[in-house]
Amino acid sequence: MSALDRQAEDALKHVLDPEAGINIVDLGLVYAIEAEQKRVAVTMTFTTEACPVGPALLAEAEHVLAALPGAPAVDIAVTFDPPWTPARITPDGRRALQN
Repeated sequence: MSALDRQAEDALKHVLDPEAGINIVDLGLVYAIEAEQKRVAVTMTFTTEACPVGPALLAEAEHVLAALPGAPAVDIAVTFDPPWTPARITPDGRRALQN
């Protein structure tokens, strides 16, 4: 993982799912981060295709990534293949849900 990959992941940890109360990385909504010098590409999903907060999560993810040092170009693709399941929640996310 490159330094920009880590910065992008850290930035996305500031995007909270208001329904779950945890960030989208630990919730398992971020499938991939591919960062290059001036470009960050993210593949993510929502808990369901009809997720009512999906558009807000997408907008906030774009916002935090565009604010990274050097203001990289941001490309976020939303996919539902594979569909999200609770098995994607990280150990940190599981601990946060228990609190």
